[in-house]
Amino acid sequence: MTTNFSQFAPIALTAGEPAGIGPDLCVLLAQKSRANAIVAIADRDLLAARAHQLGLPLRLVEFADETGGRVADQPGELSVLHLPVAEAVVAGKLNPANSRYVLQTLRRAAEGCANGRFCAMVTAPVQKSVINDAGIAFRGHTEFLAGLTSAEVVMMLVGGGFRVALATTHLALKDVPAAITKNKLEAVLRILRHDLKHRFGISEPRILVAGLNPHAGESGHLGREEIEVISPVLAKLRGEGCDLRGPLPADTLFNPERLRDADAVLAMYHDQGLPVLKYASFGGGVNVTLGLPIIRTSVDHGAALDLAGTGRIHDGSLLAAIQMASELAGNVAQRRSAACQKASI
Repeated sequence: MTTNFSQFAPIALTAGEPAGIGPDLCVLLAQKSRANAIVAIADRDLLAARAHQLGLPLRLVEFADETGGRVADQPGELSVLHLPVAEAVVAGKLNPANSRYVLQTLRRAAEGCANGRFCAMVTAPVQKSVINDAGIAFRGHTEFLAGLTSAEVVMMLVGGGFRVALATTHLALKDVPAAITKNKLEAVLRILRHDLKHRFGISEPRILVAGLNPHAGESGHLGREEIEVISPVLAKLRGEGCDLRGPLPADTLFNPERLRDADAVLAMYHDQGLPVLKYASFGGGVNVTLGLPIIRTSVDHGAALDLAGTGRIHDGSLLAAIQMASELAGNVAQRRSAACQKASI
């Protein structure tokens, strides 16, 4: 289902790291006919300067938090909720002084989703290192939004025919085993199953669960996490009616035969599941944050500082992220409408 201008609040698009390709993506988006109402949350002068650098037309239409206003829908124009950068931006050159601006765009988008001003938020890539260089502890969008909304969240990427969720996200590999506890794994699986049902519209999700160790532990000879942590959690949730397969060896889990009837895969750590998905979908994949009280999707790539302002970028992942945000917002609206109709009977 695709949302449209008359049915739903607009989607908020945060422009990401100002020295990266996020502003370029906003300018490229403005050149296209759009099925969804989009409001970029960014510095308007930054977007205008980047459009000039790219040699592309851009007419900015002001959007105010309180009053809203017309959402631009014609090629060459883009609605913007203006937040100023701290210092002038040079494409490709990081500046820690602008890190708080980046986080403020995320806060404003999340607040707008919470109060109904926006139906969803889509995020362009940020640069984690420069935010940390500014003295701000920051591990990524997923963790930041979790803290902002006091939610327990799960990172899932979608693309290439896959849905791959992660039990742990941006952790050093040496820290992963200790982070996979029974309580943590159970919470992740409950969130994954809930959102597959209630946001993706899958009535009875089938989830494949990877083991942590090679060969899923080889009956304990290569590690006992599968025996002592993963299997007991899966058994408990299966007893509640959850369709869970595993723990499975990660090196054969992505076999087409295994995946044929699966709705999602749960990998134990970032680089266990995402290399396969990104190989199949890079440039068109979508990052979805599950467990939030709001809808958030993102591109599947980084800030690409070396490409900022060059015009040599592709917007496939951004378009896919917007499309998915639209579909999820539509699914949520349909469920709410059905619940209201049922309650009124």
